[in-house]
Amino acid sequence: MILCLCNALSDKQVTEAVEKGASKPRDVYAHCACKAQCGTCTRMILSMIRDLAAPPAQSRAS
Repeated sequence: MILCLCNALSDKQVTEAVEKGASKPRDVYAHCACKAQCGTCTRMILSMIRDLAAPPAQSRAS
């Protein structure tokens, strides 16, 4: 799915950037060799960074 229309960044590219250490939207743009243009995608990228960096929820043993 395309998250950034200006740079044609996909969710897979953002995930890859985060897995390689991106911790801020600007790190994601740098990893993808582009820059923020209109900024509309920044919130979604930040949300993905937070979701991917969060520890997995612990399941309860029954």
